[in-house]
Amino acid sequence: MENYTYNSLTLQLEGMRITETNKYPVFFFLLLAYVFILVTNIGIMVLIWRSLHQPMYLLFCNLSINDVMGNSLQVPRMLADICVPPSERLIHYYECVVQAFTAHMFGTNSHTLLMIGLTIRLNRCRTLITNPFCDNASLFKLSCEDSIINNIYGLTFTVVLLSSSIGSIILTYSKITMACLTSKSKSVNSKALKTCSTHLCLYLIMLVSGLIHIVLHRFSGDAEYRKISGILFHIVPGSLNPLIYGLQSQEIRKCLSNIFNLRKVKLIL
Repeated sequence: MENYTYNSLTLQLEGMRITETNKYPVFFFLLLAYVFILVTNIGIMVLIWRSLHQPMYLLFCNLSINDVMGNSLQVPRMLADICVPPSERLIHYYECVVQAFTAHMFGTNSHTLLMIGLTIRLNRCRTLITNPFCDNASLFKLSCEDSIINNIYGLTFTVVLLSSSIGSIILTYSKITMACLTSKSKSVNSKALKTCSTHLCLYLIMLVSGLIHIVLHRFSGDAEYRKISGILFHIVPGSLNPLIYGLQSQEIRKCLSNIFNLRKVKLIL
């Protein structure tokens, strides 16, 4: 890396510090998780496109599209980097910016345009990305300038986003709880408990892993924990969304059952 100038368009990804013994188990775990995310989410998208055109299922479709896009722009790159030495984990700066944008779009869609605009204008005096993938906090650390404005904007946006998200969850679950307490139907209460428990579990996993990733970016130590939390933030929701939001839907299960029964009939004929 000695030949690179500070404003070089070639950056180095530090990636995860994995031993030779653990390299292949981690690689195959991420690969299987990625394949599972693709198969389940694309399956949900195709099913909704073919059979379920109600507005409610647009949410499921948007979740699946977001999961596929977010993971497709992060996981394959991480898989490739696992197979090469750290010194060969190079990425073009503009590719890194695009990856950082998609990493934040995965969690907050297109609301980080202003943050990315601030990031691109920073002068760089470092070339090492201390993360398995690019995000805005990693790009800030490349700068030789004072990035306090970027950090203030990023933290303010994060606080506003998380506050509105948590507030919405609390309000929604409060109303669901009140409805369950006033309802005398055991089947309705059981269905609400089943749906809400799985949804809340997924939300808490995503929230905790995201918060850990944000907090650990502000400290130099515990880098490996930060990397793991960043990966979990992408892998876990993308894997669980099709199961929680898709397979719990009676209409989706019915469509899947009809498709499999139709194939069985065709095979018999």
